[in-house]
Amino acid sequence: MGIPRLLSNAMARVSTVRYYQLVLVIAAALAVVAFYTLGSDRQNFSTTTKRIKETHASHNANLNDGDLSPDTNAEQRDSKGASVGEAGRTNTDSNAAAKKTGAAEEQRPRYFHALMMFTKVDTNQALQQKFQVAMRSMLKHARFEDGEVLTLHFVSDEPSREIGEKMLEDLLQGATFRCEVSFHNVKVLTEKLFPIVEAMQKHFSAGSGTYYSDAIFFLSVAMHRIMPAEIKRIVQLDLDLKYRTNIRELFEQFNQFPAGAVIGIAREMQPVYRHTFWAYRRENPDSKVGDPPPGGSPGFNSGVMLLDLEAMRRSEPYNQLLEPRSVSRLADKYRFQGHLGDQDFFTMIGMEHPSLFQVLDCAWNRQLCTWWKDHGYGDVFQLYYHCQGPVKIYHGNCNTPIPDD
Repeated sequence: MGIPRLLSNAMARVSTVRYYQLVLVIAAALAVVAFYTLGSDRQNFSTTTKRIKETHASHNANLNDGDLSPDTNAEQRDSKGASVGEAGRTNTDSNAAAKKTGAAEEQRPRYFHALMMFTKVDTNQALQQKFQVAMRSMLKHARFEDGEVLTLHFVSDEPSREIGEKMLEDLLQGATFRCEVSFHNVKVLTEKLFPIVEAMQKHFSAGSGTYYSDAIFFLSVAMHRIMPAEIKRIVQLDLDLKYRTNIRELFEQFNQFPAGAVIGIAREMQPVYRHTFWAYRRENPDSKVGDPPPGGSPGFNSGVMLLDLEAMRRSEPYNQLLEPRSVSRLADKYRFQGHLGDQDFFTMIGMEHPSLFQVLDCAWNRQLCTWWKDHGYGDVFQLYYHCQGPVKIYHGNCNTPIPDD
């Protein structure tokens, strides 16, 4: 009996040991599961938090975009944020968030972009004088609110840039608002433009052998393709202007654009295109092409232009018109041969696609040149030249003196 009892006791001890070992194994397994489960949750939480922070950082970076229009996305975010009370957010939290959003909007700079051609100014005293008249009159009348920035872009060669920087140092001293200056190298822009506009230059340039250098005179035509995406709206201005009103009001004309319009531009105030379209007019005597306003289509003048770059980028009809085949087809149809660069191109496509343009009042580009009055068109000149109402911007084209204030 002693041996069976010893065996029984030994088996009991073994069972006990195996029981504890089993318990320890199960406990260890549960610990491993818990570790990976909770660890995975922490990792997911950290990753999500990182993504949220990255999203906020990205949004804050985007708030510095040079957009002239209100941030409609921010307004949508605000309206959505105010309606998430069911997710445990109190009205107080929503109001506090709305205040923070409003404060951020108030601190966000709002940029107004204006561009001028500034080449060969170093060797041209007359251009320097015109530039001083333009800048002094612009700054005299300009009024911008706190948080608004006027950014002046100059397309320039290096010698002209040196002259411009010295002149602007003096001219901008009296500015009562925030103003930034950016110079763009004319050679760099010409290299970008030439492949886009090469095909149209034979129709709208002064002569053969100058095509590459002339590409810069088509800058406005393809600016939406070479300017940074954050610049969504810009006004392009000639140097021979004199401002008689706040230039900020010119930017407000963007708000008048109808659906589909991509460019704001005033009519040509001389019978330039009555002359240029003479062959087409002879073949189509009932056409209004080249006729004076209000019933005719006198063409455009590019001295003052509002370019909605974002709309230009989106517009399929406009971008199709930049294709060489489209340019050649229209030039052949209208028997067109011009020499005024972008102005000729806009005039020609405007005859067939007027919906792409918002016509500015003549007061925004009161052209003073009377050359065609003494060159065969004196009998109809005033039909083109007439402009009623107070002048906002004088344009001393063809070196015409601008009246004193």
